[in-house]
Amino acid sequence: MRIFFILVTTVIISQGSLFAQRACVTSVYLQQEQARFPQIGQQIERIESFIDQRMQLASAGRLQGGQSVIKIPVVVHILYHQPKENIPDSRVHAQILALNESFRRRAADTVNTPAIFRSVAADCEIEFVLATSDPVFRATNGIVRKYTPITQWEMDDQMKFEASLGSNAWDPSGYLNIWVCNIKGVAGYSTWPGSEAAKDGIVINYKYFGPNTMPGYEMGKTAVHEAGHWLGLKHIWGDENCGNDFVHDTPKQSFYNIGCPTGTRVSCGNGPKGDMYMNYMDFTDDRCTNLFTEGQKARMHTLFEPGGPRHSLLSSTGLDEPLNQEMPLPEEAPRWLYSHLYPNPATSEITLDISHDVRWLGKSLTVTNTNGQQLMQVIINNRIQQIDISRLRAGIYFLSGKKEDGQIIRFKFVKM
Repeated sequence: MRIFFILVTTVIISQGSLFAQRACVTSVYLQQEQARFPQIGQQIERIESFIDQRMQLASAGRLQGGQSVIKIPVVVHILYHQPKENIPDSRVHAQILALNESFRRRAADTVNTPAIFRSVAADCEIEFVLATSDPVFRATNGIVRKYTPITQWEMDDQMKFEASLGSNAWDPSGYLNIWVCNIKGVAGYSTWPGSEAAKDGIVINYKYFGPNTMPGYEMGKTAVHEAGHWLGLKHIWGDENCGNDFVHDTPKQSFYNIGCPTGTRVSCGNGPKGDMYMNYMDFTDDRCTNLFTEGQKARMHTLFEPGGPRHSLLSSTGLDEPLNQEMPLPEEAPRWLYSHLYPNPATSEITLDISHDVRWLGKSLTVTNTNGQQLMQVIINNRIQQIDISRLRAGIYFLSGKKEDGQIIRFKFVKM
């Protein structure tokens, strides 16, 4: 049985340079998912067998040509806590442009592809388009914005579920879901074809989404790299020393390249051409990546064949004219990013605003006097909670409480 996504985790942990460069952890993520859910590995094996069969048929000339240009409906879920994380529409549009220029080989930097590799450089004939119709046929601009009390996410998919204060995926059989959020320690990761439907899609750190100022990531090619994974491409070195990425026209190479290499780098006996370090599936800086190959294109296209894991996208309604032209109103961010108590001093009622963190709902707070004596208990059942203090005597009091995660509310207020 073939071994998929082999990446020596200890190398990633010990070599901080990886995270200073193309901090993609898709292989680690998939390794963790398969360890937790063995059925995912079995499904991925079945899909790899499907790809092999279709590639063999194609090489034998026994497949009819499919749709020439594949258009993929995209929804971008922007999860923000700080205002700076709520990136503008213009940056989303610029990211979509970068995806399409890369996949259609229309970017200006394609002229930098070395002559020795130009014969295999491909227009992948895949385009990404922001959705115009949501899963219930309402008009959309393909962008979902949601305030969240989560200040930083982990690589555990919690950003993909409303129940964990993220944003639920739109039907992955009809959309590519991209979550943009403040994720700890990485630039992005992707699911693999055959992964759990509710998690299917790409996660990108907001700092690296679209054109940005992060050194090595400035051109929005993190999303290009992750979209390659989402469409079944492994890292070009096969995720192990001289590994196999299952693409015939990408030379074997010993491991990932970082920075912006020049000249010929020979490894794994791949001379005279050397490493294809300018391939989007290496870890090279954005300014030095500029091609997918014909073999990578063919591999990606097999996913859209009948019976393939991405075939349903060809009949998606995500780019159709919506039946309901009225777009859902966006959620408003809270006025404050912390608990707020007002008025203070007060005579008969105080108001506690916990809109910044709905995890306080259902929690219990206490009112104590300066001697520490508990006088009242309050259950928070509204984001803006009114608290009746009319029965308290004039004086100084404390309102306090603690959540399971250790976060504390503590206010001193004056009753007139």
